Amino acid sequence: MGLLKRNPFGHILFVKRWLIRIFGGITHRRYRGFNELQIEGSEIIRNLPGTNVLFISNHQTYFADVVAMFHVFNASLKGRENNIKNVLYLWNPKLNIYYVAAKETMRAGLLPRIMAYAGAITVERTWREKGKDVVDKKCVDPNDTENIKIALKDGWVITFPQGTTKSFKPVRKGTAHIIKEHRPIVVPIVIDGFRRSFDKKGLRMKKKGILQSFIIKEPLEIDYDNDSIEEIVEKVEYAIEQHCSFLKVIPVEEIEEHEKLNKFRKWEY
Repeated sequence: MGLLKRNPFGHILFVKRWLIRIFGGITHRRYRGFNELQIEGSEIIRNLPGTNVLFISNHQTYFADVVAMFHVFNASLKGRENNIKNVLYLWNPKLNIYYVAAKETMRAGLLPRIMAYAGAITVERTWREKGKDVVDKKCVDPNDTENIKIALKDGWVITFPQGTTKSFKPVRKGTAHIIKEHRPIVVPIVIDGFRRSFDKKGLRMKKKGILQSFIIKEPLEIDYDNDSIEEIVEKVEYAIEQHCSFLKVIPVEEIEEHEKLNKFRKWEY
């Protein structure tokens, strides 16, 4: 029956569709109105196959990053060119978009549990617990990797390979193992401005008038047979601009020029 049709994880698609519509309508002005989301590369989204695509991105907030991706992906698929004008692109959203998230994050309250229904693949973080790094790493739950495999087979998966919202933290090797084993098309995304716009969870607006950026890059070139795990990790770090080489000492003149640009980028509403 149409109303009771489910995805591979047992979620009713009718319910998921309405969750995306409702949350999308509520959050739209957070990226177009109160703030301005500047997008590059929407044509890349339209040229991707319907399944086995892995999006990798740097991470700035728990939820606002993923919500922006749902907006951008659906707007791009509906023909929007680097913009999210007219939220009606969510009336018939792509329902096989999933995102990898920590179990403890998605269980922390009613709202995260509801948002999880929209596409979360919850995983147990082996290196972190209750917001702190742990000395004795836990074993990887095989069900977690199996669920990512199922999601890739069904559609698109978003992951944040650093596993944290802190900048320039190392990319976790688990992402490289997923890439090497399941051979998805890997699409890098680089975001900015979300940390200034929202609180750490990405639920509460911290500042308005921020120009957020969302850059979609061409798929990575990966030799699935011959690239080592370490080589794939390095490619991912460069692609999402989190490699240590991106850290540099910035001259005072450049900082002042950047501050002037930030003032110019803020706009009145």
